Formats: sequence, structure tokens, C-alpha cells
Amino acid sequence: MKEGESVSKLSSSTTILASIQWFFFIFANTVVVPISIGDAFQLSSDQIIMTIRSSFFLTGIACILQAWIGHRYPLLEGHSGMWWGLILSLCTSASSVGMTYVELGGSLALGIFLAGIITIIIGAFNLVPLLQKIFTPMVMSIYLFLLTIQLILIFFKGMLKLTPNGSLDISISLFSVGLVILVSIISIKGKGIFSNFAILIGMIVGWIFYVWLFPSNPSVNYTNFHFSIFPWGKPHLQMGIAITACLAGILNASNTIASLKASESLHGIKTHSKQYRFSFTVTGIFTCLGAMFGLVPYAPFTSTIGFLESTKILSKKPFIISGGLFALLGVIAPLGAFFSTLPVAVGNAVLFVAYLQLFGTALRSIQSYSFNSRTIYRIAFPVLIGVSLMNMSPNVFKNISFYVRPLISNGLLTGILISILLERLIKWSKYE
Repeated sequence: MKEGESVSKLSSSTTILASIQWFFFIFANTVVVPISIGDAFQLSSDQIIMTIRSSFFLTGIACILQAWIGHRYPLLEGHSGMWWGLILSLCTSASSVGMTYVELGGSLALGIFLAGIITIIIGAFNLVPLLQKIFTPMVMSIYLFLLTIQLILIFFKGMLKLTPNGSLDISISLFSVGLVILVSIISIKGKGIFSNFAILIGMIVGWIFYVWLFPSNPSVNYTNFHFSIFPWGKPHLQMGIAITACLAGILNASNTIASLKASESLHGIKTHSKQYRFSFTVTGIFTCLGAMFGLVPYAPFTSTIGFLESTKILSKKPFIISGGLFALLGVIAPLGAFFSTLPVAVGNAVLFVAYLQLFGTALRSIQSYSFNSRTIYRIAFPVLIGVSLMNMSPNVFKNISFYVRPLISNGLLTGILISILLERLIKWSKYE
């Protein structure tokens, strides 16, 4: 598909609808992250409100800058799923090693800031070619498969409501499944613009019917706002945490490389070195800012490719407009209060369908490879080890060193590391 095909000369009504659809997509991918991190660090309600509004504002501005002067693609610049899982894992393990949340948070804040500086250096000194030698096409394919599986697991669990005793809330869970079926039917059988806006239709229809069937009060009030920096704790150096954060920052670069490579295929154009450099620089800057405001580090969302393939609208204009609207949520309290009532089950159900397309992107990324009884280890080993780790309880690793545990227990990180080692140590062409 050539750049601009089906994207140029959008009508005003289509641009408005596409902007709203993008807005809901960004919102659903963002709002749960600062809330879950705030709960993990046991922050006060005022601090959580501050991190949520900071997240909205910075995410909206980051999206605009990436589309304008960064990589220049319509790609959500949001909180990295890799970092999100790593931080939650560290919080879960902190008490077992006698570390308070303030101590962990302060160490992480410094570590994330250092990771942001590393990301800026990658862009400023054009170290992208070096990273591309490490993150080969096969490593990127492994990343796409594991990212798809990780996200689908998150959204599947999120759309199924659990009761306090751990069993399924049948009514809400069936509602979510019904919404998945509705959005899937619209996406597959819908024609023209109706299919393009399946995500938006699912969000709005799901929200309306959820409020009607399951009325409840919003859990977060945005009317109060007390500004502060480093809500996780005052930055201080803890060598183990710093090393883990820097390594995670380097591996997080795979998000950018995979996203821009996938965008090349989708848009039918070549991504230039300047776009990579500027993209890393913008990501690094916002990662440093995020460290100050208690936010998960930033990265281009590879999963956005699935959303674009679902909507078939590749224009940057609606994306930039939606970024501006989203930034307003962090500035105008009543807007944030209203949109915070979007039910989590609805957002997860719709995103579950949107990200099914990402699996197709992963499949297409390996079409040029041939596999036999030997070379199948090249893909099967890292993917299946990664998936196995994703489905294990963090408590299984409690006897492993606290500073190594977050990496080993993270299926996405471990799968990528295994793939990198396999690509460096084995010459697979000999066995094809």
C-alpha cells in the first residue's frame, strides 16, 4: 500500500470520526497503566490523580511530536508494555527482599531516567544501525509474536470480570464476549466506512449498554490535583535496579525498531535514518519526563499496526488531532473525570479484537523463512519459553535473586534475549 492510499483527502466527517476513534484507542491503552502502577506503589489518591493527568498530557504531546518531527508515522507513543510488566513484577517482589516501595520507587525513578538518557544517546549519536544488528528481522518476529500473546492475555483477563472470591462474574463476562463478537462481525462483514470504524462503534455501543446494564460510580475523581514530582520516591542509586533498568531500556528499543519496520510494510515506504534518530530522541525525552512524574517509560506501540490494519485509515491528521484532544484530558479536569468512567471491561474487549490483527503482522514477518526439524528451534524455543513464563506465577521465582528475577520472570524480555543469543551463536542458514 502506497503512502496516502485510502488516507489522503479524507472528508471532514471522516476525519472527525477517525480522530474520535483514535482518541478512544489512545485512552483505552493509557488509563489503566498509571492506575495499576499507583496501586502497586500504594500511592495516595491525590498522587494517583496527578500521575493519571500527567500521563494524559505527556502521552498526547508525545504522539503529536512523534508524528510531526519524530518517526512521522501515526503510531501511538505510550507506556511500554515491557516496562509496565517489569515494574509491576518488581513491586510484587519488593517486600520479599525487605525493600520498601519508596526505596524501590526512588531506585526505579533514577534507573528509568538513565534508560531515557541511553535512548536519547542512541538517537543523537545514530547508534540505530548497531541496534539493528542485534535486533535482526527474526528477533523482531519473535518480539511481535510474544507482544501479541502478552497483550491478548492482558486484554482477555481484563474483559472477564472476577468476583471477590475469584470466580467469573457471568453477566459482565458474557457481555464482554458479546462485545468481542459484535466488533469482530463489524470488522469482517462490515463494508466501507462501517468496517473502518468498528473500534469506535464497539467503544461507544459497549459503553452505553454497560452503563445501562451495570450502573456504578466512577472509581477516580479528577477534580482535585496536587502537583509533585517523583511520587514513587526520591531518586537514589541502587546498582542492581539501575543495571536492570538500563538493560530493559536497551531491549525496549525493540519497540521502536519493530514499529517502524512494520510501518514500512503498511505504508509502502522506506523509513530513513533520520526518522529512527528523531524517534529515539523523542522517546528518550519523554521517558526522562515520565521518571519525574511517576510514569511507565514511553515507546512507540507496535500494536498500533493492528489498529491501523483494522481501521484502514493511515492518515496522520486524525492521529495528531486525537493527540491534542488527549492532552486536554490532563489539563481540563471535568473532561478527564468524564472519560475515566469508560468501563475497563469494554476497553479490554474492544482492544482484544483490535490486536488480533497484530498476530497477522507477526505471521507475515516470517513468511520469507523456511523451517524444518532443526531450524524450527529458531522460532519455537524463544516463543514457547516466553509464553510459558507469561503463564507462571511470580511467586515461582521467589528464591531467585531479586535483581535477576524481573528479567527471568518476564516472558517477553526472556524470549527476546533467547532469540538474540540464538541468532548470534548459530548460523541457521547451514541447516535450512
